[in-house]
Amino acid sequence: MSPPGSSRARLSGTRPSGTHDEAAASRQVREMFSRIAPRYDLLNHLLSLRFDVVWRKRLARRFAHIVARPDARVLDVCCGTGDLALALANAPITSAGSAPASLVGTDFAHPMLVRAREKAGEKAGRLLDFLEADALSLPFPGATFDLLATAFGFRNLANYAAGLREFRRVLAPGGSLAILEFAEPRGAFFRHLFNFYFKRVLPAVGAVVSGHAQAYSYLPESVARFPDPSELAELMKRTGFCEVAFESWSAGIVTLHSGRARS
Repeated sequence: MSPPGSSRARLSGTRPSGTHDEAAASRQVREMFSRIAPRYDLLNHLLSLRFDVVWRKRLARRFAHIVARPDARVLDVCCGTGDLALALANAPITSAGSAPASLVGTDFAHPMLVRAREKAGEKAGRLLDFLEADALSLPFPGATFDLLATAFGFRNLANYAAGLREFRRVLAPGGSLAILEFAEPRGAFFRHLFNFYFKRVLPAVGAVVSGHAQAYSYLPESVARFPDPSELAELMKRTGFCEVAFESWSAGIVTLHSGRARS
């Protein structure tokens, strides 16, 4: 969240340094995440102190009632190396003998999907599948999915409204949307710590371990210019979602946004 009086420029979509339009932004994001794929998981777990694992599992538990339905179809957009898709696939099944939902993970960075398939092992192709696809133009018919979830990927879309409209298109009426994203903590103390870590520590460590300084300077920049939770909630309402809500986790470092596709 922005502190009072912040002059932060809010964007309609991500714009990595040096890009000025949607096509260039998408291209740079794809190239950036493709380059860091080999050490992406290591750095995620290291830099978040493994809280990223906790957050994804918490999201999966929140929507386990959908995943437990054998007739349900679930989509993880911007799935990266598959951590959220795997958390959803491993969500506890509440009904004895029931089969899990059909799960699909999509990402437009091919090296990320290679890692996702490796991690999924025998689950790949049986309990879940991974497809190379752009979140702004998903290769599915309308009203296909009962749950669409994304963790720390929505922020990287070149057009947030277009992304939400595409999510609404592929969700069945009444289907659930879950967006897990970073946010700036509201409280001054935690905001100070957050900004110091995100702007000083994280880029330095990320650059050394990954060898790609740009990717880990992009992260704090993209978080700082991402819409506030309340702004994203309003955008969700304008793009076809109802029962829109958001809640902050871990002192406001991350926010879970949720809503249902309007009938």
